[in-house]
Amino acid sequence: MSEQAAGSRIKVEALGEAYQPLAEQWAQRLNVPLDEPQADFALQIGAQGLQLQQLGPEAPGPVRVDFVEGGAAHRRLFGGGTGQMIATAVGIQQGVRPRVLDATAGLGKDAFVLASLGCEMSLIERQPLIGALLEDGLARALDDVEVAPIVSRMQLLKGNSIDVMRNWEGEPPQVIYLDPMFPHREKTALVKKEMRLFRPLVGDDNDAPALLEAALALATHRVVVKRPRKAPCIAGPKPSHALDGKSSRYDIYPKKALKPAG
Repeated sequence: MSEQAAGSRIKVEALGEAYQPLAEQWAQRLNVPLDEPQADFALQIGAQGLQLQQLGPEAPGPVRVDFVEGGAAHRRLFGGGTGQMIATAVGIQQGVRPRVLDATAGLGKDAFVLASLGCEMSLIERQPLIGALLEDGLARALDDVEVAPIVSRMQLLKGNSIDVMRNWEGEPPQVIYLDPMFPHREKTALVKKEMRLFRPLVGDDNDAPALLEAALALATHRVVVKRPRKAPCIAGPKPSHALDGKSSRYDIYPKKALKPAG
């Protein structure tokens, strides 16, 4: 996701005196004030970890990363396993679990699905507040006996996705997965709480073509781009094919066939 959208004022807030030291640590790490009377967002620290709360009368509820309960648990247990479209898109098949870089990690939902299916995942989230939520969610998930083995396959990287990909060190990922923010115009696209929060905070990914270019240069086997079903492809090379779902699709840019390890 893009860097913090211009004009968004943020503060860090402890939900109780016991969490004040943690709030001060996060404020220092993120270079965000503890006291901002006109803040648009509050990064709140409490018993359930970190959460991001948009402020104001029309604001939706808080957003946090939870890999143990809720939607992540339901999808892990009943989501369809390797039959899910995202699994097909990244090339999961019998004997094949590619190393995947999710360069637009967001709240980590897609990366968690792929990790739960056995992929070794690297994640980049360049918006620092969203990255903080992700870091907190991964740390809490390590305390759960069932989920810990999954999140131990998820490594969070810091920095701007394009810069990290261009200056990659070590073995490159076989597959790079991109889900850039798309400039939606339909009001229905703003219904989801996360989207309502993300838009004013992070804006759209206007550098998606550069993101795709860096991904194509780094991935050894394929790049996969998730798009709204009717949205145009990212400007640049055309995908070889796409997998269409009800509301979204996966554009596939192949470089080399994924084969079972010999």
